[in-house]
Amino acid sequence: MNSTKPVNHVSGHLAALFSIGVWGVTFIATKLLLVDFTPIETMFYRLLLAVLALFIASPPRLRDLRFDLRTLSSEWKIMAAGLCGVTLYFICQNIALNYTQAANAGVLVSVAPLFTALVSRFILKEPLKANFLLGFSLAMAGILLVTFSGSGQLKLNPLGDLLSILAALSWAFYGVIIKQVGTSQQTILVTTRKVFFYGLLFLLPLLPFFEFRSDLGRLIQPANLFNMIFLGVIASALCYITWNYAVGQLGPVKTSAYIYLIPVITIIFSLLVLHETITLLSLGGMLLILSGMAISEREKQA
Repeated sequence: MNSTKPVNHVSGHLAALFSIGVWGVTFIATKLLLVDFTPIETMFYRLLLAVLALFIASPPRLRDLRFDLRTLSSEWKIMAAGLCGVTLYFICQNIALNYTQAANAGVLVSVAPLFTALVSRFILKEPLKANFLLGFSLAMAGILLVTFSGSGQLKLNPLGDLLSILAALSWAFYGVIIKQVGTSQQTILVTTRKVFFYGLLFLLPLLPFFEFRSDLGRLIQPANLFNMIFLGVIASALCYITWNYAVGQLGPVKTSAYIYLIPVITIIFSLLVLHETITLLSLGGMLLILSGMAISEREKQA
């Protein structure tokens, strides 16, 4: 009897869209926190809150501590996912925001779908389709239009921009590893909890090498506490669950195409909350992004 769980594409797309909708505003929340916290402090408290939330949602059971050859083979993949998708990704992203503009970081992190396709090509042996490459080109053109419409120019910063690219590469490996681990609705909470636990574990030995103060007075300030809870509980614990579910349903390449929407979400958020205007360039950019994403999502090769 075939016990394979059927793929639900609709719920996978909705889960990816929810994650991206939240992640579209995380650059703003992180920038606000970097006024009072260092990048590593922001990352540590964010991961700590995520781990606590996930342990409350899915307390570890005794059988989770049992290891055999099969569980060990999947455990090292979860450890690798925690290293790539949590520790390395957040170190690169948070430090990058200290050196470069949020616009630069948003554009460069949006290269993640291409990196995901390349990593999937070599690890999962998934073919590179012409429609994906065409969609990527259109989406990146749209992202650049959106960025230029807001800032007028991209000010390059070698260190910050390189770290943003490394963050995108780390995320690509994370998506492919999560696909290899495989998640079901029964195990997705456990897997995500372990991913963040290992991500925090890999961060702890690095704290002495960075500027880190355990002053909790800054954390209990209402604005800082709100932004940190948003990043740790909503954008990390909850959104990683929905993203991992989407990867399990759609695959890493199709799911990563939603990353193109991050600049669109940021513009909409700026319009509704900050009352900023939308220019013709940004409208054209959003249309290009949506067109590129639609082409990338097509099943058949163009």
